[in-house]
Amino acid sequence: MTKRLLETVPKGFDPLPRGLGYTDTLQPIYRKVAGDSAVFGLVVGPQHSNTMGLCHGGVLMTLADIAAATGANLAHGAVSGSPTINLSINFIACARQGQWLQAEAEHVSVKRRFGFCSGGIYNGEEVVARFSATVYFPDHNGMLKDASVTDLLSQ
Repeated sequence: MTKRLLETVPKGFDPLPRGLGYTDTLQPIYRKVAGDSAVFGLVVGPQHSNTMGLCHGGVLMTLADIAAATGANLAHGAVSGSPTINLSINFIACARQGQWLQAEAEHVSVKRRFGFCSGGIYNGEEVVARFSATVYFPDHNGMLKDASVTDLLSQ
């Protein structure tokens, strides 16, 4: 059995700050923000894996969720903690330990109170999963418990 080499984080990706609640379970996780788009990624480690040594579906769903919500928020012109009210995901291929995964919001549509997003999760050129999500934009800022979280999101 050959040992798989650990892929490195591509240039342009910065570590996602800690202190963002559940997202911290994916650490180390990275993001690249350019204008109104964001890409999130990680190198699959043992902490991201299931008992078969493959990336856990919950990790893929969490990556999809944060990519979709961030994509919708950026398109909406806000940095906030908008809740996802629907997330659908199709698992297409597996991701193995050591592989770089990245989640991208590819198609985003914004309405007054809702954002609609679809995208993909990739390990190199291969599609690991496809997702679609609906995000709710509240008419208040009471969803975030602490202003410091907004600061972390905008770093």
